[in-house]
Amino acid sequence: MTSPSAPRYADLDAAALSAAYADGSLTPSAVLEDVIARVEAREPVLNAFYLFDAEQVRADAAASTARWAAGTPLSPFDGVPVTVKENVARAGLPKPSGTAIPNPPIAEHNAPITDRLLEAGTVIIGSTTMPDWGMLSSGVSSLHGVTRGGLNPAHTSGGSSAGAGAAASAGYGPFHIGTDIGGSIRLPGTWQGLTALKPSEGLIPLDGPYMGRAAGPLTRTAADSIRLMSIVARPDARDYLTRAYPAMDWSTTPLAPAGMRVAVQLDAGSGIDVEPETRAAIERAAQLFAEAGAEVTPLAPFIGPEVLDGIVDFWRSRSYADYELLSEEERALVLPFIAEWCAAGADFSAAQTVRGRGMMDQMARLTREATEPFDLVLSPVTPVAAFPAEDPMPLTDPRVTMGHISFTVPYNMSGQPAVSVGAGIQADGRTIGLQIASHIGTDDMLLRVAAWFETVRGADATVDWSLLP
Repeated sequence: MTSPSAPRYADLDAAALSAAYADGSLTPSAVLEDVIARVEAREPVLNAFYLFDAEQVRADAAASTARWAAGTPLSPFDGVPVTVKENVARAGLPKPSGTAIPNPPIAEHNAPITDRLLEAGTVIIGSTTMPDWGMLSSGVSSLHGVTRGGLNPAHTSGGSSAGAGAAASAGYGPFHIGTDIGGSIRLPGTWQGLTALKPSEGLIPLDGPYMGRAAGPLTRTAADSIRLMSIVARPDARDYLTRAYPAMDWSTTPLAPAGMRVAVQLDAGSGIDVEPETRAAIERAAQLFAEAGAEVTPLAPFIGPEVLDGIVDFWRSRSYADYELLSEEERALVLPFIAEWCAAGADFSAAQTVRGRGMMDQMARLTREATEPFDLVLSPVTPVAAFPAEDPMPLTDPRVTMGHISFTVPYNMSGQPAVSVGAGIQADGRTIGLQIASHIGTDDMLLRVAAWFETVRGADATVDWSLLP
């Protein structure tokens, strides 16, 4: 074990682990023992894992240790710890989607993400929690109970990639994968001080694709998000909505935005008003871009409330279609907030449902039109800071719309990449994320800009991970 003055093995980034494995100063077995110790110490409070098998982790770490000893690692990241969200299929394991409904489906095959991680030799520590059907922005689940934030367990982990965000902030190794249909990667990112990417549509292949859905990294640094993207952002024919992208340069060298056209959006045009401390942090970030030589321009709202409301209502209908098929006994097991939230879908006509679905296309069109003139768009990730861990949403009335996703969901619908990167820490310790969005297929550039921002944002906007247990 490391000395008290040295970083814990569990806190080392993927580059440091790779270098230490290569020169023999560390083994995956030693690192994974430290990760297991961290998990066992913090899980009773955080509740980030749905599936965690310490003995399987030890066995996988031992296999990686043997490969390094033989000089035959599967990749530079062989033996690096990683977690995956519970809705990312792992062959032979259940996928309950956060609900306590019995007899969840068992995955027959690995998801493409899982295959890429195993092919690279990474050690999957376990499957992380999510709320019921992934339709909450918290870690509240009928199956798992409450998943809490790794920075402060009194605060939400964010969701729906709840366990992924908690695992990343708590230091369960450097790599974590979540999924996102309206902000579910970036919300845990902003509320836990992480760098978290919702990639371009189809860049990371999925085994269950649908409009707006993406999978991506949640990490403590942009550099580790870049490294994780180099593993999982590869074509796979099983994703029938994917597209062929030109090869990307997954360099971790920071890229300053000098000469770039940068828009700043402080009003989404719908949803909750931006809190003053959040607005101030984004304005300060925009100033840093301007000082670096970017051409910074205000961007007016481009999504009206009727568009956001229509999409949320369509999601209600879609979830009610699943809820309606359940028995009375099964319905009683669904989180009451979700049951009430989707019940409105029962009253929508077919025409209303179709119009709601059409708002996805409308949002995609409006977002691409508004952002086309710019290389980057800066905004808050969400208007509000982290809320109590026990609350399912920032707004606790299930009948109101999801007013906290007004800045994030446009980029799900448009397919553009958007990253959350820490931009401020409030006096009470709650973190504020800057969202940076760009054009489809520019994920490598976007993450390098995020890496640059990490170098200029200042200590007062950077989480000191060494202070965590």
